[in-house]
Amino acid sequence: MVRQNQEIFVQTINFFHGKGPVFYASLPCGSGQRHHLVSGLWDHLVAVKTPVWMGRPDISKEAFPIRIIRGPLGKPQLLLGGHRGPAVSFCESGQNVWAALCGDEHDIGIDVAQPHEFQGKYPFNRVFHPSELQHAVKLLGEDLKKAAALLWSIKEAVAKALGCAFHLVDPRQMVVYPSISSSATGRAATESYVYDFPVGLSQKAVMRFPMAAGRALRVRSVFHEKMWLSIALLNWQQRLNDGADDGKSRFVTHRYSPKYSQKIQIGAL
Repeated sequence: MVRQNQEIFVQTINFFHGKGPVFYASLPCGSGQRHHLVSGLWDHLVAVKTPVWMGRPDISKEAFPIRIIRGPLGKPQLLLGGHRGPAVSFCESGQNVWAALCGDEHDIGIDVAQPHEFQGKYPFNRVFHPSELQHAVKLLGEDLKKAAALLWSIKEAVAKALGCAFHLVDPRQMVVYPSISSSATGRAATESYVYDFPVGLSQKAVMRFPMAAGRALRVRSVFHEKMWLSIALLNWQQRLNDGADDGKSRFVTHRYSPKYSQKIQIGAL
């Protein structure tokens, strides 16, 4: 049973291009914990007066109780009464369940991965492109397991943001481009890493998701407590070439795509 007095420590990610923010938190696994998490995240969203959701008729949980339903492919959707709420995503790792809630109208995905999950003869070539794995290994001090956990969490988060998990898209149909920014937090520089990654989709993936062609796709990855947590943000409303971007991330896409074996559709910030 859910202990309603469980404290929820909400953390916030503000993506570099000003979209979001995304709120996330975790609780020990248990019956009803996902609903409890989302309820706490929604309370936080309302408390910080996120502009997109203020003034809407569906903002009151008392008038419009929270419900979580799932689409045909398992994508969770938040409903306030009969009204659609902001995008929500879940994942489980060890004994904890994580939830993320978007502060605007973007789609999101969250995933957590730990290095110990990539032991032994893991089929790296079936999941990662050589160049993206090489970059991640170099980025993380030649730690292959840590690099694999990072890349997997990114790709899983992207698949959830697309709304299909890996039912309709293969991990190698996504390309994780080299990070465009990084920072370290905590008392020591090695305590917590934060990276931003643009992600591209192959032509095959775009054929299955034509609405994703040319859309902005960014992933923020954080390392703490011996695991990677990645959150993907997908902007369905705005194409990359509409002049609203500053151009820097488009340069990253063009610059790095020749390194990969597949022809990549522009699908990253």
